[in-house]
Amino acid sequence: MVMQYYDVDSTATLLFYTKPNISYIEGNMNFSRQFYGLVLLILLSISLTVVAEEETEEVFRLEDVVVTARKREQRSFEVPLSVSTLQGERFDAIRSSGMDVRFLSNRTPSLQIESSFGRIFPRFYIRGLGNTDFDLNASQPVSLLYDGVVLENALLKGFPAFDLDRVEVLRGPQGTLFGRNTPAGIVKFESARPTQTLEGYVRVNYGRFNSSNFESAISGPLVPSVLSARLSLLVQRRDDWVDNQHTGEDDALGGHRDFAGRLQLLWTPTPELETRLKFHARDLDGTARLFRANILSQGEGGLVQDFSRGSIAHDGRNEQTLSTQGLSVEVRYDIGDFQLVSLTGFEQLTNFSRGDIDGGYGAAFLPVSGPGEIPFPSETASGIPNLRQFSQEIRLMSPAARRLTYQFGLYYFSEFVEMEDFNYDTLAEGALDGVARQEQASTAQAAFAALTFQMLENLELGAGLRLSHDAKDYTAWRDQAPAVTGAGPLGPIHENPQATVWSVDMSLRYQVAPSVQTYLRAAQGFRAPSIQGRLLFGDAVTVADTETILSFEGGTKLRLWAQRLHLNMAAFQYFMEDQQLTAVGGETNFNRLVNADSTIGRGVEAELVFMPITALEVSAGLSYNQTRIDDPNLAIQGCGAPCTMLDPPVADGIYAIDGNSLPQAPGWIADVALHYILDLPAGVRLIASTDWAYRSRVRFFLYDSVEFADDWLLVGGVRLACLLPYSDIEVALIGRNILNDTSPTGGIDFNNLTGYVNEPRFWGMELARRF
Repeated sequence: MVMQYYDVDSTATLLFYTKPNISYIEGNMNFSRQFYGLVLLILLSISLTVVAEEETEEVFRLEDVVVTARKREQRSFEVPLSVSTLQGERFDAIRSSGMDVRFLSNRTPSLQIESSFGRIFPRFYIRGLGNTDFDLNASQPVSLLYDGVVLENALLKGFPAFDLDRVEVLRGPQGTLFGRNTPAGIVKFESARPTQTLEGYVRVNYGRFNSSNFESAISGPLVPSVLSARLSLLVQRRDDWVDNQHTGEDDALGGHRDFAGRLQLLWTPTPELETRLKFHARDLDGTARLFRANILSQGEGGLVQDFSRGSIAHDGRNEQTLSTQGLSVEVRYDIGDFQLVSLTGFEQLTNFSRGDIDGGYGAAFLPVSGPGEIPFPSETASGIPNLRQFSQEIRLMSPAARRLTYQFGLYYFSEFVEMEDFNYDTLAEGALDGVARQEQASTAQAAFAALTFQMLENLELGAGLRLSHDAKDYTAWRDQAPAVTGAGPLGPIHENPQATVWSVDMSLRYQVAPSVQTYLRAAQGFRAPSIQGRLLFGDAVTVADTETILSFEGGTKLRLWAQRLHLNMAAFQYFMEDQQLTAVGGETNFNRLVNADSTIGRGVEAELVFMPITALEVSAGLSYNQTRIDDPNLAIQGCGAPCTMLDPPVADGIYAIDGNSLPQAPGWIADVALHYILDLPAGVRLIASTDWAYRSRVRFFLYDSVEFADDWLLVGGVRLACLLPYSDIEVALIGRNILNDTSPTGGIDFNNLTGYVNEPRFWGMELARRF
C-alpha cells in the first residue's frame, strides 16, 4: 500500500511517504561528494540568512533542554552532534496506553524499535543500524543507559520508562565516551531526581481490555539540606483479550501484570560531596509474543484479508515471566574547581518465555491443522536462570567555564549469563523434547579522554580518544536433542574471542550568531565480537568479529524568533566494516552470525519545535536513511516457508544479499505533535494534544521477499484533558493508535508465513494529580 499523503488534522499538516528505492546509485563516492556539497550549501545559506534576522520583543519562549550527551550538563543547542529529547506532557501522552519502551519507536528521527518477545527484549535501531537477533546473549549496536549505567543485555533494556526527567537519543557513534556497542548511537533514560521540597504525583488510567495503569512518585527531604528521597512506582495490567479458536477459550491470551519500582536517596553532607543511591526492580508475568500462522498474504505481502487481532488458533502453551533488580551508586566530589565522579552499577535478572512458534495447531500430516498449512508443530522456550552485571566508571572533569575543558577516566564492565533453550512436543501434550544450554562471561576495560578547546570566541574544537579491550568466555552444550532431529547430546563447545580497539572522535562547532550553531563531526565506534550457538537444532557455534564504523556528520542548530522556533538539521554518512549480521530462520530456524565486508549508510534528519502563540506548541521530526550491504560474496539461506524471494539465488535455497538495505531500517521516519491550551472562565483549563508517528517500508530479514515486509505504519494518538479549577486534578480522555492501523512488525520464516503485529487501538480515561 502506497500513501501519497495523510491529513493529520484540520490544519492540513502533511506527512509525505515515498517508497524507498532499494537499488542503490552506482558510483557511491561521487554521489557522496555531491550529496554532502548540496546539504552543506543549504545549511550555510540558512545560517547566513538568519544572521540578519532582527529579534522581536520577547513575550514567550521555548526553553533549551539541558542534556548530558558529553557526560557533563550542556544545553542541547551547544552539543555538536544529532541529539533528540523527549520529556514532559508529550512523553506522558505517548506512553499513556501502558505500552512498554517500544512507545518510543519512530518518535524521534531515525529511531526504530521492535521486539519478537513482546514487552521484553526490545531491539533498537538508529540510522538503520540494529540487530534482529532473538537469542538471549545477542549484542546490539545501540546502547541503552539508565541514569548513566549501561544495560547491556536486551532483556535489561526493557525496564519501563517512568518518572523520568527526560529521554535523550544520541545518533551516530559514541565510542569515545561510552565505549563498546555504540556504533549506531545511544538511548539515555534520566530519572527525576530527589528534591529538597515535598512534591509528587499520582496518575491512574483505565481503558480497553480492562487495562489499568497506576503511576506515582513522591519526593522530599528526610534531613533538610542533607538527605532527600524519591520513591517511584508503576503498576500496569491488562486482562487476556485474545480468543483461542482452537481450544474454544474466550479471552485466553494477551494479558500481563507488570510492576516496577525505584527508590533514590540523595545525600549531600557537604557542599563538595553528593551521593545518589538508587535501587530499582521489576516483576512481569504475562503473555509472550503471539505468533500467528499464515497471516502474511502469499505472493502479495501484507496481512491476509480475514485477519483478526482478537483471535488466534494455538495448540501450544504461552507464558512469560521476568524479574530484575538493580543497584547503582553515583558519587560526585568537588576537588577545588575539578570534580571526581564515580558511577557503580549492579544488575541481576531471571527470565522464562514459552510460545507456540508455528502460530497454529496440528500439522499437515495430521487429520486436523491450521490456519493454513502447518508443515510441522513447533513449541519452544528460552530463559535466563541467572544474569549478573557489574560496571564501574571513574572520571575526573575539569571546570566547564574555561577555554580548555577536559575529562578522562577508567571503565570496567563484567557480565555472566546462563541461558537455557527448550523444545516441547506439542503433539505429546507439550512434553519436554530437547534441552540446550549456554554460558557466557564477558569483561571489558577502557581508558578514555575527551576535551574541548575554544580556539576563537565563536569556534570550538572537540576531540576524544578511548582504548577498549573486550573479552568473552563462552560455552555451549546440548543435553538432549529433539527427537525429530535424530541427533544426540553435543559439546561442550568453547569460544573465547577478544578485541582491543581504539575509538576517536573530532568535532568543530562554529557559532554563526547567538541563535545559530553549525558543526562538523567525525567519529569512530565499534561493537565487540559476538557469539551465537543455537545447539537445540544446530551443531555449530558462530562468532562474528569486531564491527567498526567511521561516521561523518554536519549539522546546524537554530533558535529563532525570540526562542519561539527551535530547528535542528543534520546530514551524515557512515562506512562500516565487518558489520555483524544475524542470518535467522531457514528450515531449522537456526541463528548464524556473519560479517559483511562493508555497509554504507547516509541520510538527513530534521527536528523542530515551534510556539506560534503562547497556547500552542508544535513539534515535528523527519529523517531519511539509506543503507546498503556491500559484499559480493555474502549469501544466506532464504526462507523455509513458501515465500516469494526477490534476491538472486546462488545455490539451492541460498541467496545473495549484496546491495540489500538493512532489515528493520525504514527509509522515512516522521513524527508530529500538537499541544494546545485553552483557559476558560472560573479557572477551568482545557488541554488538547495529538501526536502521529510514521515509518516507511521495512524488511524483517536480511533477504528481500514479498511476504516478510511491511509497507508502512502510521500510529496516531490523542489526549483531551480538563484541569479542574482551584486544584491540581486533571481528568483526560486518551486514545492510542486511534486509526487502528494493523501492520505486521516481524515474522518467523522457517515453518509457514507466520507473523506478529503492532499494538491494538486503545481508549481510556485518566485521572492525575500533582502536589
